[in-house]
Amino acid sequence: MKAVVLHEYGGPDQLKYEDWDDPQAVDGQILIQVTAAGINPIDWKIRSGAMKDFMPLKPPAILGYDYSGVVRSVGKGVEGYAKGDKVFGRAGQAYAEFLLADLAGLSKLPEGLDPVTAAALPVVLNTGEQLIVQAGKVQAGQTVIITGALGSVGRTAIWVAKKLGAYVIAGVRGSQKKAAEELGADALLALDSREEIASLGLVDVVADTIGGSVSDALLGKVKSGGTYASVVGPPQNAKLHPAVKVEAFGSHPDAASMRALAEDLVNGKFKISVDRTFSLADAAKAHAEAEKSGVGKVVLLA
Repeated sequence: MKAVVLHEYGGPDQLKYEDWDDPQAVDGQILIQVTAAGINPIDWKIRSGAMKDFMPLKPPAILGYDYSGVVRSVGKGVEGYAKGDKVFGRAGQAYAEFLLADLAGLSKLPEGLDPVTAAALPVVLNTGEQLIVQAGKVQAGQTVIITGALGSVGRTAIWVAKKLGAYVIAGVRGSQKKAAEELGADALLALDSREEIASLGLVDVVADTIGGSVSDALLGKVKSGGTYASVVGPPQNAKLHPAVKVEAFGSHPDAASMRALAEDLVNGKFKISVDRTFSLADAAKAHAEAEKSGVGKVVLLA
């Protein structure tokens, strides 16, 4: 098969489109012919070497976690799936024509969900939901700030928090406020405005997807006993706020939640956009594009 292979850490030009051995499904696995593969920030952080102390690679390696595709064969012990089923999910080595999946991160494609859009969803749906439910432990009636609200994880987090009955403040740049009106949040906060942050009252939860200096500022806005949940690590000044519970986490596959949120998306409850698509052979160009500060997803077409 053809795959996008990383031979050494570095820039997008380190991604090479080349031949790779076809994977073979063993017990408990499913062989998927990939239709599309989504690109996530973790992909280029791994590629660059920024994550090598936490998620080391042994090159040559294939990147990618998100995919949509068609079942080609199933290993012994797999039930509920058959050759020809259209699926989407999370698995390693998604930048390829074929991959091996297990049931933990796999779902059949919901009716009405385009496979290209589906390939952009699994990691962000799991991450946004777990940020609110598991890390933030958001409850009905609580006030929660969600940073990076126009991003895919942020959009998911807003919808999940609203479903739980929370009062949601969407954190964006001041220039993005008009665009953020579509998110359905109860209020908007300009994260690049010190005045707006300073005038903010105390909140129960901050759900952070961007980190940096904003996280240090917002941590002081969490009430005693509240929670600062983050997908980008703890704020640098976390030790200065011992009364705030800091929950920094990485998401894990949850097929049932992923499927339910994908159905919500199909039904128009919230939106996640695919900005651009590239062929698998142009993965280097796709990475360079994805690393720019856009809010939509970039997807590879196998």
